[in-house]
Amino acid sequence: MRLQNIKILTITLLLVLSCISCEARNSSSQASKPKVKTTKKAPKAKTSQPTVQPSTKLGQQLQVIEVKSEKMGRNISNLVVLPEQYLKDSSSTYPVLYLLHGYSDNYMAWQNHVDLTKHANKYGFIIVCPDGQDSWYFDSPIDPTFQFETYVTQELRNYVEKNYRTINDRQHRAITGLSMGGHGALWLAWRHPDIYGMCGSMSGGVDITTIKDHYKIDKRLGKYAENQESWKNHSVINLVPTLKNDQFIIIDDGTSDIFIKDNRALHAALQQHKIKHDYSERPGRHSWDYWIKSLENHLISFHSRICQIKMGDC
Repeated sequence: MRLQNIKILTITLLLVLSCISCEARNSSSQASKPKVKTTKKAPKAKTSQPTVQPSTKLGQQLQVIEVKSEKMGRNISNLVVLPEQYLKDSSSTYPVLYLLHGYSDNYMAWQNHVDLTKHANKYGFIIVCPDGQDSWYFDSPIDPTFQFETYVTQELRNYVEKNYRTINDRQHRAITGLSMGGHGALWLAWRHPDIYGMCGSMSGGVDITTIKDHYKIDKRLGKYAENQESWKNHSVINLVPTLKNDQFIIIDDGTSDIFIKDNRALHAALQQHKIKHDYSERPGRHSWDYWIKSLENHLISFHSRICQIKMGDC
């Protein structure tokens, strides 16, 4: 009995010593870790440059980026499509095509209907699809949160040229789009000929005065009846008298399209002012079936133009 009590006391003593040792180690471990204070995060410093954060990757060739517009005070999403060769050769540079979507769509519209990576691979363009929202791609004189002419021509372009290997001259910079984006592409190119050497329009709404208070244009310019002069000034067809023969222009429309009369009027105005351009009509309506074929034609034309500049070295 006595021996058993001694054993019990010995085991108890060992357990106590073990616990003391554990507490000492835990105390030492806690002391070696710095104390973390729970404080509010400091606000990020403001910058005068557009800030960009990659938000999603859809594979190596497709990248979704968000560019902050300082003028609008908000982030805008964009899709960037890289040629396959871009990823293989870190020294090569590429021309850029800005590809604009239509009314009520977004920056993913083209990729949702066309495999843009195939076009980028085939024709060697970096393709940039901005989210133009329902802006008609001009700076709204009445809404400071819709300043998309400044955004596309300055803020987005500056970021693309800073962060991707682009050829930064007007002869290697193209812009085109469909419907609202067709109007936008010609509007931006014709107002900024020093930036875009090539431009196009597919089924473009090229005379917004014929639309009158539809497609949210009144939200950007005010009601037509009260702002007719502003509507005229923001219609791309009325820029024709200001143009010079220093751009490659391609315009097309479907013979059953809702804007065919306006596009024919634009073609006539360009002819009257002797502005060189490529104009064509094909059977088709205001639909993706038509625009998918048009995009291929525009890319062929832009690529051929670059080949001419390079004296056929493509």
